[in-house]
Amino acid sequence: MKTSKIFNMVSIGILTVAVVLAGMGVNQWIQRERVLRKIIERLHADTRMADVLVTKSEFDEATKKIKTTIKFLEYDAQGKPLEPKYFTFAGNIIQFQSLVIRFNDKLVEAGDRLRGKSAAFFMRAFVLDGARTQEFDITKANEVPGGYRVSEKANEFEMKLWQEFWNYALDPKKREHAGIKNAQIEAPGSMFLPGTIYTLKIEHDGGLRIDASPVPEILKGEKVDRT
Repeated sequence: MKTSKIFNMVSIGILTVAVVLAGMGVNQWIQRERVLRKIIERLHADTRMADVLVTKSEFDEATKKIKTTIKFLEYDAQGKPLEPKYFTFAGNIIQFQSLVIRFNDKLVEAGDRLRGKSAAFFMRAFVLDGARTQEFDITKANEVPGGYRVSEKANEFEMKLWQEFWNYALDPKKREHAGIKNAQIEAPGSMFLPGTIYTLKIEHDGGLRIDASPVPEILKGEKVDRT
């Protein structure tokens, strides 16, 4: 009888330990899944950098081209809009030349404060037309772009990042030391038409892209205010 009781107690103890261990295993699995989900979200996330809206579009009889005026609204690192810029082109296929720096995936996975997503800034907007190519500056040379600044005052990392862009682009050792995958010029473009909002986004593990969506119904037919 005593042996039976001891056997039952031991069995209950083993079962309890097994349940606890199983629970720990489940909790660890759940935690691991959460971490993996966050990593995937960071790698596949993107951030809005600018919105573009056609404020005027008309056919120019003299040039036989569509004359297009766009409103370019850039956003800073906190998602706040900067001062809008207006550009007028003879044409409607417009591109945005940008410097883009991609960081190593591990930094993106970890959500590094300064290197947790690809970095980019706009240099100029342009329309290619041979000798009549038109371009407008968005960011002046050798200045830290307002849209990228993490804080109100540009820190040393940001200044060095853009001042030494070409060193990072051409020197593998320097790239590796800074945790940079690659640095290059990109110039995404699109046909810009009235009634559409064009959003330029930076992918956290990639480059720039342009998404298009219809202007909300409430804004259709309303005059765009430049103030």
